[in-house]
This record gives sequence, structure tokens and C-alpha cells, in this order.
Amino acid sequence: MVQSKLRKRVVTAVLSSIAYLLMMLEIPYPGSAFLKIDFSDVPALAAMILFGPGSALLVEALKNVLHYFLQGSGTGIPIDQASNFIAGACLILPAWFVYKKNQTVKGLIMGASAGILSMAVLMSVFNYYVALPVYTYFMGMPQMNAEQIYKFIIIGILPFNLIKGILVSAIFTMVYIRMKSWFDQKSIQTG
Repeated sequence: MVQSKLRKRVVTAVLSSIAYLLMMLEIPYPGSAFLKIDFSDVPALAAMILFGPGSALLVEALKNVLHYFLQGSGTGIPIDQASNFIAGACLILPAWFVYKKNQTVKGLIMGASAGILSMAVLMSVFNYYVALPVYTYFMGMPQMNAEQIYKFIIIGILPFNLIKGILVSAIFTMVYIRMKSWFDQKSIQTG
């Protein structure tokens, strides 16, 4: 029991470190100065399969804390990291609830699809009400009216989250397919 908990903590910490490193390898999203695609959610999805959603969310939290303290934030507040954590949670939680009912490749794909849709919709709402107003306030930019924000979300935020979710999920699904027996053997999910 103690060895299992220790292994879970160590693997979660290692996956968090890998997630942080992957977060630094960002691909700029066309048309936006602050949207960047990274694959740092892949280790969190691995933690989800191995240990459940709690460890996956811990990977998301730790990578963003590391990123904030080591890379900083353009606004001085961790809005980038908060957005990244919320996006990761929106991907992981629906994926987990679907996957735990059907722990197969098909279950993972269905869960990832639910997570992608959740991330795209919820991040659009989060950006509309929180992230974009915070960016404009702290960056000293002129306030955007509701129509401009709505337009940016439809043209930028929504497709960005769909593309990022699809890419991250596709990469993790390929890893999962190749390593399914290993995941099944090492998994100690606790819910």
C-alpha cells in the first residue's frame, strides 16, 4: 500500500515535469499573439489512465505552477496558466467519466471526444467572461466590446481549442494503443 502510494506520487511528479517541458515547446496559433498549441496535456492523460482524474489534475496544476514560477506571465498574473489548467481539466474530466465506464480504445476515443467538445465550449465561455477582459485590462489594451469578443471567440478561441484537443487526443490515443497492455498492468486507478 505504501509502495503503491509512493509510486503514484513519483510517477505523477515525473509526468508533471514532462508536461512542463512539453509546455515549453509551443507552436504559435495563426492570428493570435497569445494562443499557442502545446502537447503538455498528453502526460496528464497518461496520469488519468494510470491513477485516475485526481493525479491527472495534479499534473495539470504542477506543470502550470512550474511554468508560472520559471517562465512568468506576460500580464504579471497567472491568467495564461489558469487558462491552461482549466482547459486541461475540461479535457480530462469528461474523458475520464466516459473512459472509466469502457476502458478500451473505443472508450478512450469517445471520452477524448467528449473532452474536446467540453474544452472548446467551456473555454469559449471562460474566455468571454474572464480571460479576454483580464488580458485587455492588464495589458493596457483598449476594451473590446461584446461583439468584438464574440467574433474573436468564434474565429480564434473555439477553433483553437478544437484543434488543440484533437491533436493532443490523437497523439495520446496513438501512445495508448501502442502501450495499452502496459497501461492496464500499471494502472492503480482510485476513482
